[in-house]
Amino acid sequence: MFSKTPLPAFAAALVAGVTLTATTTAAQAQGTKCLPRAILVEDLKKKYNEQLSGGGLQNPQQLLEVWTSPNSGSFTVFITRADGLACIMATGKHWNSNSEIAPAGVKS
Repeated sequence: MFSKTPLPAFAAALVAGVTLTATTTAAQAQGTKCLPRAILVEDLKKKYNEQLSGGGLQNPQQLLEVWTSPNSGSFTVFITRADGLACIMATGKHWNSNSEIAPAGVKS
């Protein structure tokens, strides 16, 4: 009913898949912009009028921060590592802060 793939061919395909995934992840990591947190925060305040809106501890070595501008709606999401290096994960426009979620059945 099912054709069996020989183990060497399956192993080769698995290794190729893992290698491709590792290469893609490394390439994505190289595209991430990292710099000292103090410099990033200064730029966000001066250039984009952004301020800290929230965040949380991802693990003992990483703090996730969300900075937003109430004026322009721009936002920046970055992770600050224990060594003080901050890596930008996302930026964008039209940030919307919702402080309350409407209960089920209530139009929002």
